[in-house]
Amino acid sequence: MKQEQVHVVAGNVFAISDAQGDMEVDPRAPVGLFSFDTRFLSHWVLSVDGERLNALSRDDMAYYETRFFLVPGVASHYIDADVSVIRHRSIHDRMHERITVLNHSSKPADFTVRMEVRNDFADIADIAYVAENGGPRQRDVQVTVDTRDQRLVLRYQRERFVRVTTVMSTAPADIDERGLTFRIRVAPEGTWETTLHVATTMLSEGGRDVRASLESHQRDIGGGMRDDLTTWLDRAPQLIAERNSLERMYQGSLADLAALRYTPLAYSERVPVGGLPWAMTLCGRDSIVTCLQTMAFTPELTQATLRMLALLQGSRLDDEHEEEPGKILAEARYGESAAFGDRPTAGYYGAVDTTPLFVVLLDEYERWSGDADLVRELRHPARMALDWIDEYGDLTGDGYLRYQRRNERHGVVNQSWKDSADAIVDAYGREPAFPRATCEVQGYAYDAKRRGARLARECWGDPEYADRLEREAAALKERFNRDFWLPHREYYALALDPYGEPVDALSSNIGHLLWSGIVPDDRAEAVAEHLVGPRLFSGWGVRTFATEQRRYNPMGSHLGSVWPSDNALIAAGLRHYRFDAQAAKIAAGIFDMAQTLGGAVPEVIAGYERSLTKYPVQLPLAGRPQSWSSGALLMLLGTLLGLRPTGDNLLVNPALPAGFGRVELLGIPGRWGRLDAYAGDRTAPRSPKPQR
Repeated sequence: MKQEQVHVVAGNVFAISDAQGDMEVDPRAPVGLFSFDTRFLSHWVLSVDGERLNALSRDDMAYYETRFFLVPGVASHYIDADVSVIRHRSIHDRMHERITVLNHSSKPADFTVRMEVRNDFADIADIAYVAENGGPRQRDVQVTVDTRDQRLVLRYQRERFVRVTTVMSTAPADIDERGLTFRIRVAPEGTWETTLHVATTMLSEGGRDVRASLESHQRDIGGGMRDDLTTWLDRAPQLIAERNSLERMYQGSLADLAALRYTPLAYSERVPVGGLPWAMTLCGRDSIVTCLQTMAFTPELTQATLRMLALLQGSRLDDEHEEEPGKILAEARYGESAAFGDRPTAGYYGAVDTTPLFVVLLDEYERWSGDADLVRELRHPARMALDWIDEYGDLTGDGYLRYQRRNERHGVVNQSWKDSADAIVDAYGREPAFPRATCEVQGYAYDAKRRGARLARECWGDPEYADRLEREAAALKERFNRDFWLPHREYYALALDPYGEPVDALSSNIGHLLWSGIVPDDRAEAVAEHLVGPRLFSGWGVRTFATEQRRYNPMGSHLGSVWPSDNALIAAGLRHYRFDAQAAKIAAGIFDMAQTLGGAVPEVIAGYERSLTKYPVQLPLAGRPQSWSSGALLMLLGTLLGLRPTGDNLLVNPALPAGFGRVELLGIPGRWGRLDAYAGDRTAPRSPKPQR
């Protein structure tokens, strides 16, 4: 049986270990200490008198720290153990591990405490590749024992690419190339303690520390991680709910979002990463969707994300990186494979949806914040993004936004949000030819043009451009509803092939069409009923791919599973068309799933019928925490409360699921300052809530 994994995380620095706190290479998972896509510890194993330790308990104190309560030996020794160990691990600008040995006997005791240390400096992309294909890459790691400064230094260099791990101890140690040994005597009923500091360093070709700016920033908050989290939570609206579990999920989602903020190199503000473990970097789609989800709660994420994506916007034609002028980034990585072009991920643009969604986010941010200055500042990037839709995105000249990878070796095959290689198939399991036009992307393009028109008219002072965009949006809506609608099935095709033939699968993508507003009112009800019908709705949420189709698989990443991020957009779209009961049904399912599982909201769960399993079935490769999964709960809460900016006012139009109880959301930020929202029975009894 696979052992539980434990993580601590701060930005894109994270450590994953087993339940005892030990780290050992797992060819199928990224275990170890990671920073900026490189592993800085691959082996970190603690022993006492030659015995490995076993876990009694664990205290997950916050996202950046945890404590392991351990004893040496096997389970039969636990009751009368004369010695126990506490490992307190935290991540700030580096990893810190305080080891405390407790002597429970009435006599002094001598112990040999050993920390085995090794590292392979693996690129996280290599780990993902090995998990699928086998054959890890071997690196020549130089190990130096610095007896004067009591340091163990592990170093890897490939031309200009240099990574260094430095391990230091606050207590004297015998250091060798494989670790640190402490020979200690502990008084009766006494304790011994040391703290190990693990520094991760990235050097440029000339030896300059390229992480200096980041570490300086992190040191500003490093000793005050608790203060930083408290400030983050205090800035967010306060939730008061009869349903106590709702408050816990809300606080947990906010804390997870705090954990998943990082400062990219050469940038001063924090932006959301995708999520643990594979996407701990800037991912355009994930970051944009997270910002859209959290606008009513943590709007500070959006301004930094918009500026960062504008800074990295495509400016040239580059087949290797799939870059085009105006295109918005898909992901940016810092590992060895990115640095040397082994993979095109130093700046990869293989996503068809990030560019229209960038414009959608910019407009939504202005609606909430009233920050017209940022809209004017980003006028050129926004117009370049709008131009890209028609100049580069329309690959066949039929007016649809399409994708086809240009990097045949490493490019992503499906470049919409359903990006697994087998995600786009028809009801009989047949894959369409390229270039493909998925339905939800046309909705995003339509919405981007409408929103771009508003910005042009109200912020950029360009009514002629606004008129043009509005005409283009109207033509796209008419064309889309002619070509994608399947009249005998009363839903929209998943995609069109390059010849204009529909890919007739029933999928969750149709819910995104409601969110974008491209669906005419007279077709919206049929779409809504499909979304909550038995083929798509599992009881926990809307499946990505409907049952009774050839490729349906409840465990398939995009062929039958349930994604909270997907469901959040769907529920918002349903409320946009006033299908309040259907939106509440979906939101209730996702909240029930999150409450049942506890902890961070998973990226995806299996699509089994709820009545069959009675419990949400988790998928082994599903990441948690994930920024857009944590953000999904916030978006669903805002959707149930009906939060919508209208001019300088906040519209509150609640539609809660039955039995949801009273909900108060206090201090919602926006152009109005701070406002409160109330829903449910105002006379319902509730216990007073302490102030944060």
